[in-house]
Amino acid sequence: MNNIFKNLAIWLVIGVVLMTVISKISGNPAAGARAVSYSDFIESVRAGRLKNVVIQDGSMTPEIVAETADGSKIHTTGTRLDNKLIDDLVRSNTQFDVKPREEQSWFLSALLNWFPMLLLIGVWIFFMRQMQGGGRGGAFSFGKSKARMLDESSNSITFADVAGCDEAKEDVSEFVDFLRDPSKFQKLGGRIPKGALMVGSPGTGKTLLAKAIAGEAKVPFFSISGSDFVEMFVGVGAARVRDMFENAKKHAPCIIFIDEIDAVGRQRGAGMGGGNDEREQTLNQLLVEMDGFEGTTGVIVIAASNRPDVLDPALMRPGRFDRQIVVPLPDIRGREQILRVHMRKVPIAPDVDAMVLARGTPGMSGADLANLVNEAALFAARSNKRLVDMDDFEKAKDKIFMGPERRSMVLTEDERRATAYHESGHAVVAKILPGTDPVHKVTIMPRGRALGLTWQLPERDAISLYKDQMLSTISILFGGRIAEDLFVHRISTGASNDFERATRMARDMVTRYGMSDKMGPMVYGENEGEVFLGRSVTTHKSVSETTMQEVDGEIRRIIDEQYALAQKILEDNRDKVEAMTAALMEWETIDADQINDIMDGRPPRPPKAVVTPPSSRQDNSPGAAPNAAAPA
Repeated sequence: MNNIFKNLAIWLVIGVVLMTVISKISGNPAAGARAVSYSDFIESVRAGRLKNVVIQDGSMTPEIVAETADGSKIHTTGTRLDNKLIDDLVRSNTQFDVKPREEQSWFLSALLNWFPMLLLIGVWIFFMRQMQGGGRGGAFSFGKSKARMLDESSNSITFADVAGCDEAKEDVSEFVDFLRDPSKFQKLGGRIPKGALMVGSPGTGKTLLAKAIAGEAKVPFFSISGSDFVEMFVGVGAARVRDMFENAKKHAPCIIFIDEIDAVGRQRGAGMGGGNDEREQTLNQLLVEMDGFEGTTGVIVIAASNRPDVLDPALMRPGRFDRQIVVPLPDIRGREQILRVHMRKVPIAPDVDAMVLARGTPGMSGADLANLVNEAALFAARSNKRLVDMDDFEKAKDKIFMGPERRSMVLTEDERRATAYHESGHAVVAKILPGTDPVHKVTIMPRGRALGLTWQLPERDAISLYKDQMLSTISILFGGRIAEDLFVHRISTGASNDFERATRMARDMVTRYGMSDKMGPMVYGENEGEVFLGRSVTTHKSVSETTMQEVDGEIRRIIDEQYALAQKILEDNRDKVEAMTAALMEWETIDADQINDIMDGRPPRPPKAVVTPPSSRQDNSPGAAPNAAAPA
């Protein structure tokens, strides 16, 4: 703000000076008059061609301005030695007046003479100051820190605004106690932790939790991203780290929050060619500032990253980041609390139950739940509702999990029927196999990049995967392709993603999880994809060719057995596949109640809102092959 006011004052002074000079020039009576010689002026006087003459006296060369008979103005410079000028004016009956001439002050005279040069010098100085960082944003201010400071007045977030991570809040609450009353711990020999690293999946609330720490402790909060340190010039990153810690020491006790620290804190010497030397200089400076020879007091560094595996070990040791705080995905109670926090900002109908929504959103992060509430509010606004009801939340949940509906997509009747058989194959296998997640919804409405979807919704949060569950999932993935082969007698490319996921899961069972009786509990995977993560430049082969052939044989055995199992289930339940396909062709989307009716041999109950298939979608244009979304 001070820089803004200073710049405004400079331009205001320049404007006043310009206005003064312009007014002086425009106030001159000779302005706009035609200059003539003194002899021509005398001739005009004697000929009587002048109506009015003004003589500005006051010096040896008076200024003379005259108005001619045709209305134009002329001016000339006279002399005091001409004593007959007045006689000539009287004889020609010309009206004249003598006025004292205003003498310019020495200041105004110097200003008029030197103003252009002073203006150029002032503009040059102004732009040089801007380039050198006069406003902390110039061309030479690269070494200045870009950390944004939030004080007590601009940060109103507290622990009440953070939900779904109670254990993480307990861990960071000690930082608040340290900042509020450090003597409470120092008298027992304890010291303030230097830093904490918050680790968790994207969207779990790491940045929000760091803001809540500063809001609760009521201390300054410096926020910066890891990518803000390094730019195109050498040494900029290290200079910005020094400047940031210098500013933080002036406002101690305070908190420095570095978001996405893996952008600058990756392991040194990583990647091809020895890594990025500029980034390593920045990391070295950060290590020194956090726990170097000088040390810091009252400055706590909190960093967030979802890739702790690539960080440098020197950054992770005690004395720098003393604690690692895991911010996990919320469980069912955490999701309920998060939903209640976001529902405060939306007018909610009485039928909305946060616990029901939390039970139906396993695996969602805090950001996902905030997006769910926002999407539900948008659906309600499109329908001109005054309150957001449960139906809006169901539509928002379908859109987030399955993608937006593509009602304008043109499909032929044969393609719709093939898609219906494909999805029915997934659903029937999922309902017959024990221990699988319940089928929540089946649709042949194109959503996202898929022509149809089978959505399985877990009853509870899944902590681990088990062998029988993984085998059943492989069978479910094959159900769509087998149904096409059995009922449509044509094989499409729509099951390519199903095969890819099934093959990957079978390979992980054999090579990573020890779920093969023949290969035993041993890891057969290779070190792949770590060239740029900081630990290896080449892959290390730990098994022989013969062993890898046996691994491939086990993967083939698992896939063949589950394929045969799914095929037998569909051959034994042809009537259920046909009934489910007919329901999908009629209504396009069926829910869990209708699926249960079909599996129990009853006619499916009609949906609450019947969606009539648009006839515009039924033409002879070619469409994409059916594609099923396998269970989550």
